[in-house]
This record gives sequence, structure tokens and C-alpha cells, in this order.
Amino acid sequence: MRVLIVNTSERTGGAAVAANRLMEALNNNGVKVKMLVRDKESQKLTVIGLPQSWKLQWHFLWERLCVWFHLRFQRQHLFDVDIANAGSDITRLPEFQEADVIHLHWINQGMLSLRDIRMILESGKRVVWTMHDIWPATAICHLTLDCRKFETGCQQCRLLPGGGGPHDLSASVWRRKQQMLSGHHITFVACSQWLAGEAGKSALLKGQTVTSIPNPIDTHIYRPLNRQQMRQELGLPADKRLVLFVSQRATNPYKGMQYLTEACQQLSCQYPEMTDNTAVVILGGHAEEVTQQLPFESYPLGYVNDEQRIVKVYNAADVFVLPSLSENLPNTIMEAMACGVPCIGFNIGGIPEEIDHRKTGYVAAYRDAADLAKGIHWVLFESTADEVSAACLKKVKHNYSQQSVAQRYIDIYEDNDHHSNL
Repeated sequence: MRVLIVNTSERTGGAAVAANRLMEALNNNGVKVKMLVRDKESQKLTVIGLPQSWKLQWHFLWERLCVWFHLRFQRQHLFDVDIANAGSDITRLPEFQEADVIHLHWINQGMLSLRDIRMILESGKRVVWTMHDIWPATAICHLTLDCRKFETGCQQCRLLPGGGGPHDLSASVWRRKQQMLSGHHITFVACSQWLAGEAGKSALLKGQTVTSIPNPIDTHIYRPLNRQQMRQELGLPADKRLVLFVSQRATNPYKGMQYLTEACQQLSCQYPEMTDNTAVVILGGHAEEVTQQLPFESYPLGYVNDEQRIVKVYNAADVFVLPSLSENLPNTIMEAMACGVPCIGFNIGGIPEEIDHRKTGYVAAYRDAADLAKGIHWVLFESTADEVSAACLKKVKHNYSQQSVAQRYIDIYEDNDHHSNL
């Protein structure tokens, strides 16, 4: 069996990381997999970049210009909206033609247009689409937050100026997505049970198959290492409890750094001794911009792309905190747990599926900084560290190992109930 994974980027972003890990897991389990990307960043032979031309950049720019126009030339939601009106026809590529299964991942920002996806469906090949967010089940947004319009049909979109209208951009893209899917079948795979449940409510995906499989992780790379040694190598203090926050961009409001800041401020008031024995480590772009409000000593490490260094950072921490306001099944929590590090997050999306409350970490009430503070204190000063760490490692091995995830995808590829798009 030959599978072609399609993703916009080879390495940048959570979807790219997950797609790479799946390719490796499948190749290790007897499936021949290649990955097609717009942005090729390595020399991997199994990763193919789209043929380079001026059109690739133009597809991205044209979509942004169209979105910008509909936003009345405001920048506020410029990258919260995707309309897939420009992309590349991949059906003529030899890698496409030799594949038995076309496995779409995150294909936005000029990789594939809705017309390109329709052409893929018309090829008659088996199509699987891993959802890294809700966009395939909505018109134009990646985060629905409190909006439920995708359950009946998108219109009057909250992201558009004045709340859009009955015939706004979201309504027209919704109709184009309906036309794209009409008469064709895709198996949609959500990375969390929560997202599968949300996608299953979408009027757009009525009649399609929606299931859930978590992302895999390589436990040979993400594994426990000596904490003190890692701190020494990274120049982090040996005598403090270290709270870790990781985000591609630390200032991204959806990742909730403001709640971690507030929780730390509450902890410093409740437990003044923590100002001496606790520090915060921030991994991500613009990390230095979010340290001023923290009452604890902080260590902004900036954006790191080196996987080995990232593993060292996880292993240096006592707890990993991700107070995101919206999440599918974050790779970062899985990575931290694979290193034996307990995790804390809000009760949102797939986070409660990953963190077993008071066993592998702490699930805090949504947007509740006080409960987040309670969770941090529980992990650092009340729980039995060895027990929590062992529970983290057991959870990862049982649920997220390469072999278990690969086998579940192989079962979908070989499922004959919905095998043809013809």
C-alpha cells in the first residue's frame, strides 16, 4: 500500500510535526508513505516539495488579499480566516498517481484550493483527512469558540466586520465546500474525541465518516532524561521548581499566557516563599515579551526548532502548563508526558483526554486562573512526583505509541466500506 500525506509545511506548526510522526510510524509498520508539502525544509527523500514557481507565493498572497478585502482592509482576523480559493493541482504529480491513499492534513494558506480537493476526490482514490482543527467542518474559521453556526450552515460570521450577513463570505465558502463534497466520500479523522464530536455535528459533513485517532509520538526521542544534567546544559537553576510554558509564539492570546501570569501572581501572594523557590521557563517566539508581568524569575528561551534541545527543555521542568483557550490534542502535552513531566491545562477540547486529573497532572476549570494556580501548587508541592511521572509514561505508551496509532490508520486505509470516491 502506498500513501501520500499532504500538508502545507514540512516542519513548521503542530500539524507538520504530527504528519511527520505519522509518516514515520506508518513506514515503520510496513506502509510505504511519502509526504507532499509546499514548504520543504529538509533533505528527506520521503518528503517532496511542490514544483517551485512564482505561483506558490502568489496562491498564498492572493488568498490573503481576498480575505483582507472582505475584512475591509483590517488586519485583526487576517490569519484566523481561510477560504481556500487558490492552490496547486497535485493530481498530475507522479507521487499522487502512484499512491493508493491520499491523506490530507493541514492544507491551508495556498497549498490546496477547494477546487483542487474536488479534483482529488474525482480521481477515485481513497481520501482520508486528518483534522488538526475544525476548519474542514466549518466555512472559514479554525476556532469556533462559542459559535455553533456550523451545525446548521455558516453565515453572519463573527470574524467578519459587523458580524457579516446572511450572504457573507462564510456563507459563500460554505456553499463551495458543500459542492466540493457533494457525491464524494472522505474519512475524516480528528486527533481528539472532542474534535470528532464537534465535527460530527457539522451540517457540512453530514453523510461523511468522522472518527478519532490521536497523533503518534516517538518514545525513543521523547523520553525521560536526567533533570539536573539537563538544567546544567541549558543554564537553568538547579535549586528551583521550574514551570514550563511552550508555544510557537508565546504572545498568541489563544495559548493563554495571560492566565499563567495571573496564576503565578496569585501563587506569589498565597505562598510568598514561591518567589524564591519557583521559576518560569518560556519556550517560543517573543518569549521575552511576556516575562515582565511574572512575579517569579523567568527564563525566555525563544523559538527552538532543534528536537533534541526541546526534549532537554521538557526534561528540565517540574511541570508543563498549557492554559490554551482552544485545543485539539496538543502535541506539547504528549511530548511533556513522554518525558515523564506532569501537565496542567484547562478543561477544553482534547486536553482532558490527555491529562488524567490528579493522576498525570491537573485539569483546571476553563479560564480559571485560580484553579490553574491550585493545579500548579498541587503538582509542585502536594503530589507524589514519582507516581505522577510513572502514570504519564504509562499513558503515553498505551495511547500514543507509533505502533498503536499506525495500526488504527492502516485499518482505515484498508476499510472497504467506503473505499471509492467514484
